[in-house]
Amino acid sequence: MSCKHFQVSGRVQGVGFRWMVRDAATRLGLSGWVRNRPDGDVELVACGDATSLAALEAALWQGPPAARVDQVISGAAQGLAAGEFVIR
Repeated sequence: MSCKHFQVSGRVQGVGFRWMVRDAATRLGLSGWVRNRPDGDVELVACGDATSLAALEAALWQGPPAARVDQVISGAAQGLAAGEFVIR
């Protein structure tokens, strides 16, 4: 299992982005968390297999219908214990 940290910028707060991320991560069997940042971005850490992490990254670029994603930055993250994917 590997973990990735993502930071998503654009119009991503107030449009259901965190809920979309949680639903996608849960469907993909990923653990981790997602939260709004004070600067208007959304930040998340997701852990699971490489195929599921790639599918989540593709979903981040698409976002929910009301969102506008300008940038997705990803990098390695420290491992988390297995569990559900939560909104913080």
